[in-house]
Amino acid sequence: MTETQQTARSRTFTWTDPAEVAVQIGRLSGLETLQAMQDGRLPAPPILQLVGATGFEAEEGKVTVSMPAAEFHYNPLGSVHGGVIATLLDTAAGCTVHSTLPAGVGYTSLDLMTRFVRPVTVDSGVLRCEGGIISRGRRTAVAESHLYDERGKLLAHATSTCLIFELPQA
Repeated sequence: MTETQQTARSRTFTWTDPAEVAVQIGRLSGLETLQAMQDGRLPAPPILQLVGATGFEAEEGKVTVSMPAAEFHYNPLGSVHGGVIATLLDTAAGCTVHSTLPAGVGYTSLDLMTRFVRPVTVDSGVLRCEGGIISRGRRTAVAESHLYDERGKLLAHATSTCLIFELPQA
């Protein structure tokens, strides 16, 4: 048995078919959709289940996502992979835009400008990513997000531009 086999770990997770949730998206406002996810009436999206997010709070123009930093997030250097960090930043910024949209209106990310400030490890504890609106127009919105460790130190931040569009009628 090799050393890698001796120290191997495994992880199992489940998710709900996103198509079942997607049909609800156009019927509820963005805030109603996010609050339904927050209180368990709708499941969290598979990406949040994949990364192990444990908390989600939404109000109009503000979203917070929580996730404990874990070994399975690590890159070969022994810290949380930048893609995981960017996922949290993108989620908080995008969902913040979503929280401002009426029923029948969707969004998609056009860009995500990310800055990594400090390394993130399991010692960072439960990460808290907060999103807020910078500007929202009829066709685009700009949001920001900040990622903090459990002691409140800034770890990374991002800005995102989102395209706003009407959803196709079902």
